[in-house]
Amino acid sequence: MNKHELVQYIDHTLLKPESTAADVAALIEEAAELGTFSVCVSPSQLPVKTPEGLKVATVVGFPSGAVKPEIKAAEAARAVADGADEVDMVINLANACSGDFDAVEADIKAVRDAIPGTLLKVILETAVLDDDQVTQCCLAAERAGANFVKTSTGFHPAGGASVHAIELMQAAVGGRLGIKASGGIRDTETALAMIAAGATRIGASSSKKIVEGL
Repeated sequence: MNKHELVQYIDHTLLKPESTAADVAALIEEAAELGTFSVCVSPSQLPVKTPEGLKVATVVGFPSGAVKPEIKAAEAARAVADGADEVDMVINLANACSGDFDAVEADIKAVRDAIPGTLLKVILETAVLDDDQVTQCCLAAERAGANFVKTSTGFHPAGGASVHAIELMQAAVGGRLGIKASGGIRDTETALAMIAAGATRIGASSSKKIVEGL
């Protein structure tokens, strides 16, 4: 894999709550220089001006996921109205941990229905879940009409992405849904390991270091 190929996997991300408009502008400038697939910013920062070809992603129900489905749906709809090309929503972890995967599916579908035609990624927070819960959440996301499943917010103390989680997600929905590895991916070796395991997108704030290390 060369640098041009690797950079097209990356959502160049800035989701720290203290990030300013100037920080976001710097993120967009760096993303344009690197040639990343997208930038991912908080919904309060939208709309943003980006060069042609650079997608804009945002987050919904972030970072806890402990938000009513109708609120996530409204937040997603507003984000798309404000120019988001892609939406990364956080599931309700309590539903997943208690084994209520019908509720997980309904939560995702509420957002899906609010933004038809917009690419939807579903953040599972895989470090919190056991293997079966990860698999069942992936299948729920597929049933609800999501386009991607994603490992992590990067904000949970349990941890971020792992090769094992990507392998589970690949086994569950690989080839039908995209798989995004996010959370703690700060170097080239880790990014390439995630891609080798099945990741089709990488969420990272250390994008420049990842690309330059190739």
